[in-house]
Order: sequence, then C-alpha cells, then structure tokens
Amino acid sequence: MAALDTTRFATTGSFGLVGRIGAFFASVVNAAVEWNDARVTRNALTGLSDRELEDIGLCRGDIDVIAEGRQ
Repeated sequence: MAALDTTRFATTGSFGLVGRIGAFFASVVNAAVEWNDARVTRNALTGLSDRELEDIGLCRGDIDVIAEGRQ
C-alpha cells in the first residue's frame, strides 16, 4: 500500500518576488480565460431563438447571468 505525505509542500517559486510576479501573471491569464468563456457562452445563447431558449428553460434576461456564472 502506498502512503502520501501531505505535511510537506515542495512548491518551487512560490515565495518572494518571483512567486508574486508569477501569481500576478497567472491571475491575468485566468481573468482573460474567464472573460473569453463568458463571451463565447453569451454569443451562443444570443444566437438561439426565443423558442430554443424556452426549451432549455431560459429567457433572454437570463443570458448575462448564465454567461457570467452567477446562477
């Protein structure tokens, strides 16, 4: 049986200035990815007819809420 030691964390580059700079760039990339996902979702739902939106239980007013993931 294998054992996993979770008391030690060997995270290289997570300390000091280099780690903070890396975290900043990671957060910028994450924000861009989230924005693009919301944009793609909003465009896909906007392209549906009112009947198609009704079939999936949505209305036009729900599109922004769904796209931003605030449901």
